[in-house]
Amino acid sequence: MTFGRVNPEFQLEDQGITGLGNVFYNLMEPALIEAALKNGEGTLGNGGAFLVTTGKFTGRSPKDKHVVKTDSVVDKIWWENNAAMSPEGFDNLYADMLEHMKGRDFYVQDLVGGADPDHAINVRMVTELAWHGLFIRHLLRRPEREALDSFLADFTVINCPSFKADPERHDCRSDTVIAMNFDKKLILIGNTEYAGENKKSVFTLLNYLLPEQGVMPMHCSANHAIDNPVDTAIFFGLSGTGKTTLSADPSRTLIGDDEHGWSDRGTFNFEGGCYAKTIGLNPEAEPEIYATTTKFGTVIENMVFDPETFELDFEDSSLTENMRCAYPLEYISNSSDTALGGHPKNVILLTCDAYGVLPPIARLTPAQAMYHFLSGFTSKTPGTERGVVEPEPTFSTCFGAPFMPRRPETYGNLLRDKIGKHGATCWLVNTGWTGGAFGTGSRMPIKATRALLTAALEGSLNEAEFRKDENFGFDVPVSVPGVDEKLLDPRQTWADAAAYDAQAAKLVQMFADNFEQYVPYIDEDVKAAAIG
Repeated sequence: MTFGRVNPEFQLEDQGITGLGNVFYNLMEPALIEAALKNGEGTLGNGGAFLVTTGKFTGRSPKDKHVVKTDSVVDKIWWENNAAMSPEGFDNLYADMLEHMKGRDFYVQDLVGGADPDHAINVRMVTELAWHGLFIRHLLRRPEREALDSFLADFTVINCPSFKADPERHDCRSDTVIAMNFDKKLILIGNTEYAGENKKSVFTLLNYLLPEQGVMPMHCSANHAIDNPVDTAIFFGLSGTGKTTLSADPSRTLIGDDEHGWSDRGTFNFEGGCYAKTIGLNPEAEPEIYATTTKFGTVIENMVFDPETFELDFEDSSLTENMRCAYPLEYISNSSDTALGGHPKNVILLTCDAYGVLPPIARLTPAQAMYHFLSGFTSKTPGTERGVVEPEPTFSTCFGAPFMPRRPETYGNLLRDKIGKHGATCWLVNTGWTGGAFGTGSRMPIKATRALLTAALEGSLNEAEFRKDENFGFDVPVSVPGVDEKLLDPRQTWADAAAYDAQAAKLVQMFADNFEQYVPYIDEDVKAAAIG
């Protein structure tokens, strides 16, 4: 039987998906929570939040993501970064998954990726778990109810955690699979309950589609000055670098916390919600995000809670370091109603330097910005990927390599051209370690980072005195009001200056070695900005 609101000419049967049990179309939040509770998928928490655990998978499985190698994409995909799946393997996978789904109940959400209607895509999410439907209702954009009556999907995502892939038959790596078929406009996810796979599959899709429209897809957060969308800032960074925290600035309007596009019109959010890490979440430092954890419908993922009072434990990482909450954007009081901004005046590249070498902020030329964007130096933070238990220094090109189907230069050239055309000022901000590497030093004080960013966004930092960094060649402010001058010179924060010099030399060589792969594809100005 079918329940809910749907285009009568675009039901699952019209897509060749038949023989299911009950199908629930476009249920709203109360009904999804009711269904999830009835199914035993989780627990109702304080304020009406929904508390879930995701079992074995508490982070993404990037090695299990595959792109189907069809003739139309074979010359467009960055195959060194994206595992291939044969068309025959995908066809077997799809047939076997549809057979597995027969007789089971599913939840369908018809949603939109992208706040700019000129570049938005319609996405149908078909989920085995009701709470996945709740999650993706928060994370993608919800059309008006009337629009559901004529909704047609550009792409369909099917997420079936109870289905296990067969590596030999399906041409994949393991029994967990995320398979993207751009020709068939279909994404299949199996054997993982981790909800982040839903949103990141759509992000990967947009990263493939938008460059051909001249739109730069970005793994970044974004905000703008209050009542002034022209003064927009974007914050690139991998999970754990501070994208969500630093963009949720009460003195600015939040456009979004994770995924955006930069078109000829300006900046736009791909999403309709936020997916924030909650480990160590503090009501004083991040009151708005903290408050969402007891709001109706917020999905609380993999957090320990008191079985009697349902109080959440923000310090207990026994389930995972990667515990999170997912909530609609409107739960943040200073969020944008439109999720649109202007062309960025400031572009911030966030890095989490576990070596303790980089300064808390540095000003970049456009060529240096492209260099650091392609390099994507940061540290994987514990829990965001399976097997990461302490910060691991890494180079993740475009600050989002796991989600980039095309070669990095595609995105790097788009970014450089847009920075040049619109005159954005670029900054590298280190939210990682100071006074030593991980294990010896300490995390960069959030108050100092906020003070430096405020000075950058308000324009006063450009008037400061700068020094040229001996190791990396970028400009570093000598002093900034409200920030300890010693913090601005990382070498001074180390007890052993010689140890700092050795660590810095090591990092410079790592940058140089990593960047060799891009040299054949870049212009001379970026080569000149290369380190080492």
